[in-house]
Amino acid sequence: MDETIPNERRDFLYFATSGAGAIAVSAAVWPLINQMNPSADVLALSTIRVDISTLKVGSQLTVKWRGKPVFIRFRTPEEIETAKADNLENLPDQIARNPNVKDDALATDDNRAVAGQEQFLVMIGVCTHLGCVPIGDGAGDFGGWFCPCHGSHYDTAGRIRKGPAPENLHIPEMLLSDDLVLTIG
Repeated sequence: MDETIPNERRDFLYFATSGAGAIAVSAAVWPLINQMNPSADVLALSTIRVDISTLKVGSQLTVKWRGKPVFIRFRTPEEIETAKADNLENLPDQIARNPNVKDDALATDDNRAVAGQEQFLVMIGVCTHLGCVPIGDGAGDFGGWFCPCHGSHYDTAGRIRKGPAPENLHIPEMLLSDDLVLTIG
């Protein structure tokens, strides 16, 4: 009697074994991939609403969004004038870094401030050099924000002017309602 396995049966065993192996590998790898998804608490904070109607001229509010500080500044007319008067050619980073405008938009004050409400400036308060949190309220050589850890100076529009930071402070996606409720995210 011939002891060899017929070709059809052998092919079936190869495919069945391969399929079972693929399922086993998928079952083992899926938890590793799934753990990289954002946790429930992060997803819950993906969008926040902040009432900024009580902010006074020259004051700043800091809120937490996605684990990062967000600076909301009610700029003075002098701060706005200074930011508008700056020559873009003097900026180390000439890109707006604002997802609310075109990707290649220049870092003019209009492209960095809240659309239609130029007195408000909303930025992620993380230095683009090594992730420190700059101090504000007119700090630094340009009257905006200063990162004391490594010496980055930002102007009144949050643009890098001096120091090791390679980019302007980033601006989050946002909407401002008519009753001054800011939605970030």
